[in-house]
Amino acid sequence: MADGHDFTLDAGTGRTLTAFIARPDGADPEAKLPAVLVVHEIMGLNNDIRRIARHFADNGYVALAPDLVGAGWPVLCMARFFQGVGKVGTGRPYVEMAAFHDWLASQPGVDPDRVGMAGFCAGGGFAMLYAARGGRQLRAVAPFYGALPADESIIPELCPIVASYGGRDGVFGKSGPKLAAALAATEIPHDVKTYPDAGHSFMSHHEGLVGTFGPLPPMRSNFDALASEDAWVRVLGFFGEHLAPRA
Repeated sequence: MADGHDFTLDAGTGRTLTAFIARPDGADPEAKLPAVLVVHEIMGLNNDIRRIARHFADNGYVALAPDLVGAGWPVLCMARFFQGVGKVGTGRPYVEMAAFHDWLASQPGVDPDRVGMAGFCAGGGFAMLYAARGGRQLRAVAPFYGALPADESIIPELCPIVASYGGRDGVFGKSGPKLAAALAATEIPHDVKTYPDAGHSFMSHHEGLVGTFGPLPPMRSNFDALASEDAWVRVLGFFGEHLAPRA
């Protein structure tokens, strides 16, 4: 698996935040590679998100996973993250993600015109909002079991979307068909799939309290190998098409 490391960056809001970056092994140093911003679940950056970033790197992308929750008392940090996400386009997470986006686009070996985003749970909903109102252009976004934008006028502003949901997720499981219909109505390229036997967070290996209580209703959060494998194939295929070099 691709190597990677943590580093810190001034996020432009008075906070210095940690991020994890992974690059493809053996990449041509003269090549300009596509890149993916990886947005964590509500708990913030953890080793499982680092694993997902490495998987993108294994498939040819420079992957950057910032920690938008930050350090401090976890409950308060998560609450502030949600509060900021609610201020669409102007809240602190949008400003901080834009700082990481700009940093990534400026790196040697990265094509600034070929940046996508993948977001998980709270990060999935945020990824769609950032794609529409974040002030930076993305070529494609992969939201996983994310909340739909409350303001439907945002939908036509989205870039191509490849979204995945778990049918056993009692909170977000029914969002897939609604998102697909909204994207089809605006003719935005999309691939939206619901996995009937998977629950929430089927891409993730959770530990601690989340790993213990997550599989319980209503969200039934648990890693699902079959859904995860199929979702990776779809996401990488979709990104391969939409993050390809411009003609």
